[in-house]
Amino acid sequence: MAGQVTRGTTVAVLAVVLAAGLSGCSDDGGGGTSDAASKAASAASSVGAEVTAAASSLASQGASALASATAEVGRTLESIKNGIDAKDDVKLGEPSTDDSGRTTVTVTADNTADSEQSFAVQVDFRNSDGKLLDVVVVTVSDVAAGSSGEATARSTHTLSGTVKADVGAALRY
Repeated sequence: MAGQVTRGTTVAVLAVVLAAGLSGCSDDGGGGTSDAASKAASAASSVGAEVTAAASSLASQGASALASATAEVGRTLESIKNGIDAKDDVKLGEPSTDDSGRTTVTVTADNTADSEQSFAVQVDFRNSDGKLLDVVVVTVSDVAAGSSGEATARSTHTLSGTVKADVGAALRY
């Protein structure tokens, strides 16, 4: 996001500077180049502050949404009674992007139990630096004993850049 803010600010500043330069070249006898440059600097400062405030607001909203999703995932996993750690029995495919721009990944759960079981799997979506971008829970329901079941985990919003998916937790129940 910081790259986008920098580009947006740069474009706005260049537009204001260009406008100031053009008005400074007019021969209307007005305030001249100095006055235009002063107005341009003031406008650029104002635009930069607005872009920075908007970026800060978006970052805050993103952090809030991630915290909310993480809390919801925690509540979902805590609500499962008699769940057994099954993280080693769950594998993820390669993340891809669906038609609506959301990141998806195939979740495969191997049921090593002697009876039909279901799985609740926490999938963590991370960027290439390992920063958590999103977290979801997907259920792989009614997997027969000794068999595998599949489900698709889908991000709650559009994720940009290279996205990796990890199993955060998995419960068999």
